[in-house]
Amino acid sequence: MRDTLPLLEPSDFPAIDRRALGTLQLNLGYLCNLSCIHCHVNAGPRRTELMDRETMQLALDAARRHGVRQFDLTGGSPEMNPDFRWLVTSAREAGIAVMDRLNPTIMEEPGYEWVGEFLAANRVEVVASLPCYSAANVDEQRGNGVFESSIRALQTLNALGYGQLGSPLVLNLVYNPNGAFLPPPQAALEADYKRLLQEQFGIVFNQLFALANMPIKRFGSWLLSKGRFEAYMATLRDAHRDENLGSVMCRDLLSVDYRGYVYDCDFNQMLDLPAGPDDGHRLHLRDLLTGEVPKSIRVAGHCYGCTAGQGSSCGGALAA
Repeated sequence: MRDTLPLLEPSDFPAIDRRALGTLQLNLGYLCNLSCIHCHVNAGPRRTELMDRETMQLALDAARRHGVRQFDLTGGSPEMNPDFRWLVTSAREAGIAVMDRLNPTIMEEPGYEWVGEFLAANRVEVVASLPCYSAANVDEQRGNGVFESSIRALQTLNALGYGQLGSPLVLNLVYNPNGAFLPPPQAALEADYKRLLQEQFGIVFNQLFALANMPIKRFGSWLLSKGRFEAYMATLRDAHRDENLGSVMCRDLLSVDYRGYVYDCDFNQMLDLPAGPDDGHRLHLRDLLTGEVPKSIRVAGHCYGCTAGQGSSCGGALAA
């Protein structure tokens, strides 16, 4: 796989600083039952990297010290970590809200039938991947049969109360483009998703998050192999909007890898750009137990993916 980091550094992306820390985004490991083209984590069924319980406990301790309000659990498929349920229940007992970035097909894998009911019982906010409402587009990105499996899983979540009017169980969906272009306007796309999923499958949900594909890892390598890397980067730079800088996710978030090392965002984690000063010391969760959260945020060319057009973050578009 070809590395895009040398093409992303140095960069003229504007300098930005962190505000108060509100969210720890924990990557519980790169193990996943799928291997998607757009995956910036390069996750898959053969990955073995998994966060252990000792590191999870450090995250809980750091969260208490810094007043973190939310854990954003990601992967891979975070549910495939054998300590996933321990972490979720421990966080909820500590009064920390939990968001699970769910690949819905995991709910149909043998041994993971518990996922839906467990998430509902612990009032975990679900952010479920469904990169299109078209079966052909989803299967092109994620593999044959993924769309049908995802639909069945979303129907199961609806039956548990997720996404229903007046229910405390929040179900948000995620759209990713299936190529080297920016997402369409989120509000209009959300309306299409809601109408078509309701009409065709009886599925309801709260919000749609439209995310831009990042020019790193598997998608970045694909861009290079097709000779489209520079053109995509030009698309991102040309669509940059300064007004999106105030809402990018790294302003109040830190990303943590499966070993406990700390990054300014999930994308920096995948590029191995650690948080804090570039002085040779890699910031770890242990450092947050005694030290302070770094204010300066490390940026590079891929950051334009968060500020292009309507903007893109872990919570979808930044601009109306």
